Amino acid sequence: MDIQHVGIVGAGQMGNGIAHVFALAGFDVLLTDVSAEAMSKALGLIDKNLERQVGKGVISAEQKAEAMARIKTTTTLADLGQTDLVIEAATERETIKQAIFEDLLPHLKPTTILASNTSSISITRLGSRTDRPEKFIGFHFMNPVPVMQLVELIRGIATDEETFQACHAVVEKLGKTSAAAEDFPAFIVNRILMPMINEAIYTLYEGVGSVESIDTSMKLGANHPMGPLELADFIGLDTCLAIMNVLHDGLADTKYRPCPLLTKYVEAGWLGRKTQRGFYDYRGEKPVPTR
Repeated sequence: MDIQHVGIVGAGQMGNGIAHVFALAGFDVLLTDVSAEAMSKALGLIDKNLERQVGKGVISAEQKAEAMARIKTTTTLADLGQTDLVIEAATERETIKQAIFEDLLPHLKPTTILASNTSSISITRLGSRTDRPEKFIGFHFMNPVPVMQLVELIRGIATDEETFQACHAVVEKLGKTSAAAEDFPAFIVNRILMPMINEAIYTLYEGVGSVESIDTSMKLGANHPMGPLELADFIGLDTCLAIMNVLHDGLADTKYRPCPLLTKYVEAGWLGRKTQRGFYDYRGEKPVPTR
């Protein structure tokens, strides 16, 4: 399969990062979102992030200009019909993802590969709701996409070898490294990472340590570049909760039960950096712990 033209559904934090790396690698990118404002904001962020790479000497000004020229936008899903690969990067809610695929399917070429950037939801189940489960795959980028080198490739039970190899080749062209993961809840990275974050929240909830002491302990005691509570804010507490619920429901093990404090923060709308409050308050000059 010769993949040249890529469609990306969702212009949020992950979608704009995925568009960035594909355009920089020479792919033609069509980015879509229900909100024209979101797409305008995404283009601004991509431009800013590319400029940062220029400033660091990672790419040239000419490469930046060429990458920006390769990104087109649309608010109409049907416009993605002639793309070779479509990557869904919408919010981590299965009903929303299924609705996107249902709206998209009538417009696609028979050869188009469908992929989801889901961080936890069953690829087999998502693929079974389409007309091409053999051409459906999990294409999970890490955040922030331009910086992180790993891409998890997750086969559903029906995903064929040709689709997997085509996506593996795409990851190589992006200059990233792929890890093949089986289709179990949360795959590899989040199966390991999210329970650690959840346990850090339990440690806070039970009064074992403060926000600062927990993050400092893991940074200096385990050599983590970012503390688990700071990382949770960066990922988004709603996303963390969604993944823990997938693990808890999918594996039926109480060790994956989301911490009640995580649920409370999400109910309050304190989702981390994207809402300016989570385990830290980001509204001032310096982040301040909220507990």
